[in-house]
Amino acid sequence: MKIIVPMAGRGSRLRPHTLTVPKPLIPIAGKPIVQRLVEDIAKVVDEPIEEVAFVIGKDFGEAVEEQLKNIATGLKAKASIYIQDQPLGTGHAIMSAEPSLSGPAVVAYADTLFKADFTIEDNTEAMIWVKQVDNPKAFGVVNLNDKGHITDLVEKPEHPESDLAVIGIYYFKDVGILKEQLQRVLDENIIRGGEYQINDGIEKMKANGIIFKPGKVDEWMDCGNKTVTVETNKRTLEHLKNSEEKLISDQVEIHNSEITEPCFIADDVKLINAKIGPHVSLGKGTVVKDSTIKNSLIQEQAEIKNANLDNAMIGNFVKFDGNFTSISIGDYSVLE
Repeated sequence: MKIIVPMAGRGSRLRPHTLTVPKPLIPIAGKPIVQRLVEDIAKVVDEPIEEVAFVIGKDFGEAVEEQLKNIATGLKAKASIYIQDQPLGTGHAIMSAEPSLSGPAVVAYADTLFKADFTIEDNTEAMIWVKQVDNPKAFGVVNLNDKGHITDLVEKPEHPESDLAVIGIYYFKDVGILKEQLQRVLDENIIRGGEYQINDGIEKMKANGIIFKPGKVDEWMDCGNKTVTVETNKRTLEHLKNSEEKLISDQVEIHNSEITEPCFIADDVKLINAKIGPHVSLGKGTVVKDSTIKNSLIQEQAEIKNANLDNAMIGNFVKFDGNFTSISIGDYSVLE
């Protein structure tokens, strides 16, 4: 099994945090979004992952490439790095990984996390992961026939026939067939909104008799903007609190402070006269003094003083001393 991860977009809705770090590498409960994504996929497909192919932007740099290679290595898989040189849509992004498009594969966009418990049946040709939503007009949705097979993909329908939203994760028993149809999309210059879309390749597959089934997930967690990313951090911590994953390092210095779990607290964090939690992530080397923090995501090497934070997101190497509560501060900022 292969995992193909298009992640070339920087994530403009999550600025300022994505000005220095691509959105898929923003940490959730101590791990980058993309790492949690591929690890969750590996659990669902329940078979060895032989390759993880990442499609990145041309300006991501060597440090990001090394981080992605380490994520694949953690799954004992080959790492492949491809560059999408122009932002020409989901179909174009997948085709940027053309040499890896063969055999069984999951294609997953790296801005969402999910929880699911099911198996992919041997006779399944293709699958689209979906989640029931309250407002299907705001999403791409699938329609099903009486056999439970996907008949239509409809983007933000005015009069939805279904409440099953597409979450951006797909399975193909032979992703080479998707490659062939996406090549036709490119050759025929089928463009929607100035971009080449995966849906047009899927429609061509369906027209050739490929049956798509829905893979229903129990929970869908978005990382599109600051508020939902902090909420995803909270929900992930709740899922992990009874797991074997270690959330609080043994190398935390605690001075007259208390921690209300679940929290993620990395190595070399110092807590001085602080109340932390619940639902807080503190990155490596962060110092918190004379502060109360809950429901917040703070990255590495930050210094937080005299703060009362709730629903906050703070980047790397930030210095914050103040009484604002629900804040969003990017890397290397100073507010004193």
